[in-house]
Amino acid sequence: MARSLRFALLGAFLALCALGAWLAWFASRPLELPSTPYEFTVRGGASLKSVSRELARGGLLDEGESFWLLGRLLGKATSIRAGTYRLERPLTPLELLDKLARGDVVLAEILFVEGTTFRQWLAELAADPRVRHTLAGRSEAELRALLGLGDQPPEGWFFPDTYRFSPGSSDADILRRAHAAMERRLAEAWATRGPGLPLATPYEALILASIVEKETGLAAERPVVASVFVNRLRLGMRLQTDPTVIYGMGAAFDGNIRKRDLTTDTPYNTYTRDGLPPTPIAMPGEDALRAATRPDATAYLYFVSRGDGTHEFSRSLEEHNRAVARYQLHAAATGS
Repeated sequence: MARSLRFALLGAFLALCALGAWLAWFASRPLELPSTPYEFTVRGGASLKSVSRELARGGLLDEGESFWLLGRLLGKATSIRAGTYRLERPLTPLELLDKLARGDVVLAEILFVEGTTFRQWLAELAADPRVRHTLAGRSEAELRALLGLGDQPPEGWFFPDTYRFSPGSSDADILRRAHAAMERRLAEAWATRGPGLPLATPYEALILASIVEKETGLAAERPVVASVFVNRLRLGMRLQTDPTVIYGMGAAFDGNIRKRDLTTDTPYNTYTRDGLPPTPIAMPGEDALRAATRPDATAYLYFVSRGDGTHEFSRSLEEHNRAVARYQLHAAATGS
């Protein structure tokens, strides 16, 4: 009996040695890629065993059990991370396990442009197949709660930038990052604001920055454009800015703004109402935030487009009317 037990133990020991030798060979042998580069996706919550089987079905592994067993023995079976992975060269199973444990995933990108609106952002997210969609059909109150906006409407509260994310990230997660970025940039701009601004809160600065963003695409002009609106606010003059009127028209805007649009009262019509509109009208970028909080010191009260992307600024209505006539005549003569 004792002799049989010794043989059994010896056999088990030799089997373990053989298994160890096999795993050591397997762990250090570069895997042959089915294609170069080779991509695969680990779904959220997937186990290492299921991932191993998928990799075997995809042709990266001859069979999945060895890879799963190696991960178990190394304590990495529960530490793999979800996402899309790209292999540019053959890796050993050890290197592949390390890559899965580090979450070294392929990141996607989405660009939100300055001056776009929250509605446009939602549409862009909804159209991106790499994003997990969770916001469709939500009410504004639900969106505010999900995105941490409190009682503030969402417009203006997201910083336009390029955001990198793992495929499968939710639309809400991306927007939360953009909101945190805007809170930080707005706080920085407000902390360094110029003296004597006719703005009571950072939110008013955000509103003004959104108007500046929509009025000019030239970074160098933004502090001057901001000075016009700041001067008007100081004097109690109406802002009389077309982008706010257009925003208030919503879906009714067809690309043209008419005289009746300027006289039809809405909360966003700065021709019929004093002061700033009730909310931002777009997502302002860093230059617009800086311009709204540190505008140039000018005496300008008016500006008109020159038709080439720049503006002519005037100190008086008489100067402004001459500039309007000059550039309207130029536009008529050139057909622009």
